[in-house]
Amino acid sequence: PPDEVVFTLEIEFTDKDLLFAKTKTDESVKQVFAISNKHKIGREDVQTSYISVEPKYNTDDMDFEQRRRVRKEFLGYNVSKTTVIRLRDISRFDELLSDVLKAGVSKIGNLEFRDSQIRKHKDQARAMAIKAAQEKAVLLTREIGQSIGPAFSITEGGGGNYSANNVSQNMTSVISGDLSASEGGAFSPGLISVTAMVTVSFKLQ
Repeated sequence: PPDEVVFTLEIEFTDKDLLFAKTKTDESVKQVFAISNKHKIGREDVQTSYISVEPKYNTDDMDFEQRRRVRKEFLGYNVSKTTVIRLRDISRFDELLSDVLKAGVSKIGNLEFRDSQIRKHKDQARAMAIKAAQEKAVLLTREIGQSIGPAFSITEGGGGNYSANNVSQNMTSVISGDLSASEGGAFSPGLISVTAMVTVSFKLQ
């Protein structure tokens, strides 16, 4: 079961006055910071990761044919900031989510349930994979009247990468499930699937 969740929040505002658009966006970002303080989230777990300023036109979301029939109009400058929050107390998920939505967050780009002990679980999965490879080799060689000797090659792959300090590298899959901590709440984070794959080559005897 995951024990922390990472929120990727996108905050944006569009206005023909660039400074006004920036001010409104900054106000919402400050509200998000205030909410993180309210939930006792440390500064190391709150980060503004992306900032963009770009002109917006009424034709931006139109295809080529539609643009030909519409007069292009300037809508304003879009100022966007992305803030990432790591919540280490997953039981407060619902409360934090409700608060950030009230702060003027335009979009929740991603919600990622993680396990802070993922490295330990990957080590366990890798050890299980090694053991399974050996057991399978024994069964296969037994069918041809031989046995396995020492392993001369071990290659790991297929398990993916994980970095607790880099959200983008933590690509975990979530499967359905119920957690006692979420009883009575409006969400179920499920379970994180940890996979390890190894290829082992043995000498035959």
